[in-house]
Amino acid sequence: MGRISRRAFAAGAALALAGMTAGDAVAAERGVPVARAMRGMWLATVANRDWPSRAGLTAAEQRAELIAQLDTAVRRRLNTVIFQVRPTADALWPSPHEPWSQVLTGTQGKDPGWDPLGTAVTEAHRRGLELHAWFNPYRIANHTDPGRLLPTHPARLHPDWVVPYGGKLYYNPGLPEVRRFVQDAMLDAVKKYAIDAVHFDDYFYPYPVAGQTFDDDAAYAAYGGGFADRAAWRRDNIDRLVREMARRVKRTRPHVRFGISPFAVWRNIATDPEGSDTTAGVQTYDNLHADTRKWVRERWIDYIVPQVYWNIGFAAADYAKLVPWWDEVVRGTGVRLHIGEALYKAGDPAQPAAWQDPAELSRHLTFARGFPEVRGHVFFSAKEVGQDRIGAMARVVADHYT
Repeated sequence: MGRISRRAFAAGAALALAGMTAGDAVAAERGVPVARAMRGMWLATVANRDWPSRAGLTAAEQRAELIAQLDTAVRRRLNTVIFQVRPTADALWPSPHEPWSQVLTGTQGKDPGWDPLGTAVTEAHRRGLELHAWFNPYRIANHTDPGRLLPTHPARLHPDWVVPYGGKLYYNPGLPEVRRFVQDAMLDAVKKYAIDAVHFDDYFYPYPVAGQTFDDDAAYAAYGGGFADRAAWRRDNIDRLVREMARRVKRTRPHVRFGISPFAVWRNIATDPEGSDTTAGVQTYDNLHADTRKWVRERWIDYIVPQVYWNIGFAAADYAKLVPWWDEVVRGTGVRLHIGEALYKAGDPAQPAAWQDPAELSRHLTFARGFPEVRGHVFFSAKEVGQDRIGAMARVVADHYT
């Protein structure tokens, strides 16, 4: 065995003592803070999933419910809350770009009388929690009627930006002016608040709907020249969003991290020999035009949270096959890997037998511990973290978060 220098030995020892991986060291070189292992939960606001419990509560009631969600995170010994602040091209803070969200008052554009994002940041930090601001870049509405939007809504003012698809309205990712606008809208929150991270979910181009076509013909005709096909052009559009957003976040607040939580299957191995040993019906590269592996390899993002929402042994997409695949993808990049966990499936009678066992999720964490690049887990979502239907979350806390 070759001799190791005293400096290299000291550096290695320091890494070991700090609980850091080689990837952490790369992250540190990139100026990214090396954080504690993530114990997170998503706090979803779209359609009032987790918070507020219904639209139209008073400001005091909304605030009390939000504080209760943060207290639940502390009680479950979590350290991170990923708070959805732009669910449908709207805002949970006073934004100059987009209207107040209707999830607050029931009326889009109506001032709720307080600042949810500002309160969340202050109260989370007071409790030792990180607050990651979660944005959905392109979804406008969970319906297809522009007339239901506020007359001053950007989608009303720019109808050429809008594509109806699958019962919803989306901004067209193929238009440069759309890409710039959605970045500006999201960066307003980065400028105004001491958030710890910007977070995107898994929606880029929409999930495929049988028998329907996402009509971006005009944009493709205008901007698709030079690409092999429409799919390559669409992937480039999403790559540009991620790369540009990453740069602009760092220019705005250098220490704010940028993370994405994609659907966990990049490509199946039958499609691409470098893909995962899965047979999933959706592949992000092909169906959502999201080259999630590239974003890690290019180090455009600081962390990734693949939504590995399947049990150990699930035939089409086995948790025990996807975690090692992602561990290999992030190795040496400095991008931190956290695993998205389907707490919402625990105890759901519609789910397979594995999800009726309160110990299934705890087994996930035990399994993932064997892969050095896995630096934490995030649970979907806050409602289940609190309700804990069959005690699966309590089991995770007892087994892993003492």
